[in-house]
Amino acid sequence: MRNRTKPERGRFMERFAVAMCFTLLAGTAAAAAPPAATIVKGGNGRGAPACASCHGADGGGQAAAGFPRLAGLNAAYLQYQLDSFATGTRSNPVMSPIAKALDQDERHALAEYFSRLPIPAAAANGTAPPAGDALGEHLATRGRWSRQVPACIRCHGPRGVGVGTSFPPLAGQSATYLANQLRDWQQGKRKNDPLGLMQHVSSVLDEADIEAVSKWFAAQPAAPKGGE
Repeated sequence: MRNRTKPERGRFMERFAVAMCFTLLAGTAAAAAPPAATIVKGGNGRGAPACASCHGADGGGQAAAGFPRLAGLNAAYLQYQLDSFATGTRSNPVMSPIAKALDQDERHALAEYFSRLPIPAAAANGTAPPAGDALGEHLATRGRWSRQVPACIRCHGPRGVGVGTSFPPLAGQSATYLANQLRDWQQGKRKNDPLGLMQHVSSVLDEADIEAVSKWFAAQPAAPKGGE
């Protein structure tokens, strides 16, 4: 190895110091971003609590409380919703601050994590639709064209199993969650739908419509990855 002159040695040490700084910064960033499983069980230590506390360790959600199932949903859809909470195009007093406490890599990792979880048996098997729920079935499968409301299944797939990244599964979600989302569309708390479609649909539904169609879809069996 040849001897370096004093200026060369100075430049070498400068480059070495810069390289070490980048290495340390990368290590710090990696340490600051726990893996998805860690966040699900214990939070990220920067304001985001454990996902399992509301959505369950299996990602099945809590029906009575209106916390949705995440297990088996499309990863791109899940990340889009987390990003929407973080940017404000979807507003929720619980999820908005949590999403903002997650960085982009964490939101991506969590979306991938939940998308790979199997659908819990209760959602996969479905239940008997409510007796006499002709209104819910009619809105879901035929719509109300007199008010320019298409059948829900035209976008969300047969029996509401979901289609791709823009139209999530309705089947197997809790009726409480589904009804709350329709009300959020009505009240402008959600503004992240394609072409404002859901804002229009929800605006012409009354409370009886919302309750009926939500209960009908909640009773339908879910399908893996939003029907894909």
